[in-house]
Amino acid sequence: MAQDLMPKRPGIWPLWDKIKFMFIIALPRIGIIFRNRASVVDPRATAFIKRVREQRKYDKVGAVGYCFGGSLGVRLASLNVFDSLVVCHPGRVSEAEVKGINCPTSWVCAEEDMTFGPAIRNKAEAMLEARNGKENLVDYEFVDYKGTVHGFACRPHLEFPDVKVAFDESINQTLKWFEKTLPLTSETSALV
Repeated sequence: MAQDLMPKRPGIWPLWDKIKFMFIIALPRIGIIFRNRASVVDPRATAFIKRVREQRKYDKVGAVGYCFGGSLGVRLASLNVFDSLVVCHPGRVSEAEVKGINCPTSWVCAEEDMTFGPAIRNKAEAMLEARNGKENLVDYEFVDYKGTVHGFACRPHLEFPDVKVAFDESINQTLKWFEKTLPLTSETSALV
C-alpha cells in the first residue's frame, strides 16, 4: 500500500498522493515512529552489533542501511560501532552527523529523494571531500542513479528497465564496497 502512494519516477508525485500518504501511512503509525526515535533505537542497535561482534568473534562488521536504517547508520558511524557502511537513500541526515562519520562510507543516492535531496547530498559529499589530506579522512563514495526515487534500492519499481538496472547496480555497489573495505584474509575466510 505505501509503495502505491510513493513516487515511482522522478518529478511525479501528485499532491493528492502526498496527502494520502500522510493520512493513510504516516499518521496512523505515529506511535511506531515515536517508539523508534533515535534516542531509543541507537542504543538498541549499538548493543546488538556489539553482541554480534562478541558472540561471533567478528573483527570487522559492515552495515547497510536503507531509509531509516541509512539515517541510523550515519548516526552510529561516529561511534566505532562498525567498520564500513553503505547508506542507501537515507532518511533525514544532519550536517553534524555527516561530520561525525569515522568509517568508510558508500552512498547509494536516488535522483529524486524527499529526505536526502540534492542540497544535503551535495553538502555531505563536500564535507567528506573537505577532509582530504587531514587526519579525519575516511574513504567514501557517492553514486547517483538516474531515473530513481527514494526507496529504489530496497523496493524498486521493476517495471522500469532503468530502475531495475539501478537496483542491480546498487547491490553490486554494496558488494564491491565491502570487498574493498572489509577484505577477507585467509584467517577470517576460514572462520566464515
